[in-house]
Amino acid sequence: MQTDCDMRKYTITELQQMRESEDHVEFKKGWNPASIYHSVCAFANDFDDLGGGYILVGVDTDDNTGMAIRPVEGVPVEKIDGILQEMVGYNNKISPYYMPRTSVEEVDGKHVLVIWCPAGINRPYSVPENVTAKSGSKEYFYIRSGTSSIIAKGEVLDELRELASRVPFDERGNSDIQLEDISLVLLRDYLVKVGSRLADQVVTTPLPNILDQMELYTGPKENRLIRNVAAMMFCENPSKFFPYTQIDVVTFPNGKLKDPNNFTEVTFKGSVPQMIKETMGYIKSNVLKEHVRKVSGRQEADRFWNYPYDAIEEAVVNSVYHRDFMQYEPVEITIEPTGISILNCPGPDRSIPKEDIERGDMLKSRRYRNRRLGDFLKELDLTEGRSTGVPTIQAKLAENGSPRAIFETTDDRLTFLVTIPIHEGCDQSLEKSSGTGSGTTPKSSEKGSLGSEKSSEKAPNSSEKSTTGSEKSSEKILDLIKNKPTISAAEIAMGIDMSARGVEKQIRKLREAGIIKRIGADRGGYWEITTKEGK
Repeated sequence: MQTDCDMRKYTITELQQMRESEDHVEFKKGWNPASIYHSVCAFANDFDDLGGGYILVGVDTDDNTGMAIRPVEGVPVEKIDGILQEMVGYNNKISPYYMPRTSVEEVDGKHVLVIWCPAGINRPYSVPENVTAKSGSKEYFYIRSGTSSIIAKGEVLDELRELASRVPFDERGNSDIQLEDISLVLLRDYLVKVGSRLADQVVTTPLPNILDQMELYTGPKENRLIRNVAAMMFCENPSKFFPYTQIDVVTFPNGKLKDPNNFTEVTFKGSVPQMIKETMGYIKSNVLKEHVRKVSGRQEADRFWNYPYDAIEEAVVNSVYHRDFMQYEPVEITIEPTGISILNCPGPDRSIPKEDIERGDMLKSRRYRNRRLGDFLKELDLTEGRSTGVPTIQAKLAENGSPRAIFETTDDRLTFLVTIPIHEGCDQSLEKSSGTGSGTTPKSSEKGSLGSEKSSEKAPNSSEKSTTGSEKSSEKILDLIKNKPTISAAEIAMGIDMSARGVEKQIRKLREAGIIKRIGADRGGYWEITTKEGK
């Protein structure tokens, strides 16, 4: 019985325990190809960017709870080969061609057919209303709506087509990525963590076969290309293909404005999971501290952290997940006595109103830059997807008694800045321990396997040059604004040969100093020079 589906994150037991109300799981009591292929098409279209879904054939559900009924109905073993052969023909009726993955699993002594439908790269997909009809059945585009697969119509169909016109960068094939660039160590480590059966096959099975089963190849057989996400996840040095794939952590012990020349900078490189792990390890060891505050008249003291780990991790993961790997800008984390700020490029999609961003409750966009990368990070339990990043950060801060995080972007959406304030009670408490219990003094390593550290004290001249250069850049920006008040930040970046991130920093400084201000909306607005210093 030949099947080709590795269950990725979910084991059959985990799928059985899910409710049918989960958007990406559907239970079917028996084999009903007309209905099932509506859902196959809907999961392939992946309208909500959930990464596709699973259909379990041979599982009935409780009408009240939506949970699977045990023992399962099962699919007669003598019918399975016939069903798989039927599916070959039905797959050819999907336009453009799409092939879901299948697996036969044993549950309660019976057989369950699992159909895994990953998000397709050639969406939108359509399928006949009845795939069993020999001819004359009209084709429709299907999407998921809650627990149902429905026909996409009107504006929804227009949006589906619009989303389909752009293949996310991480899903594109890259001719520069070769098999030798993929680390078997990183690949197997990932497969072990997510409980994949492929983990035991990494050593014995040719790597192309493993990548093919993980949907990491694209293109025709004569020109197979490895997808960008494979290098992001399983290459020791993805910056070879995507320059500045790194996280810079800059610490100003006395504050950036008060003592700008006293700082320590650490850079973390490697695959995306490695960068996140090493960055969070550094922050946990050197920044996070638990505090104890005694309360008069009460035996128990208040305990809290200067920053809750989960909130920082969510912000760090999102900064990498949502960055544009085609922009040669690192993620920059700045640590000051008053808070931690995380800057990544570019900003949120324009489909998210700026008012929603400033409100800092939920940022929902259908246009994901790195959809597959998000799938992999979800499987590692590093993110949940579904636009839950901002609510998670705010919830974890609230649980710790910390102030709310602040979310900012620029008019041109070139950057996204998340600021997490320190807990207000840190000045009135006793510091109990650091994140590792090893004391409160940050470690000062010179260089690690994934991170490199440098201190401003070692190169005072470079800091002085940077200050002078900053002043000259500000003057150039002001000159451009004088000549064209409606100029965009992108145009400024091109005009003075500076990175987008650098321009945004200079504009922020000018605004904070009261030298310039923005008049009007994002579109149609203009800059105004407000002080003599800028005139």
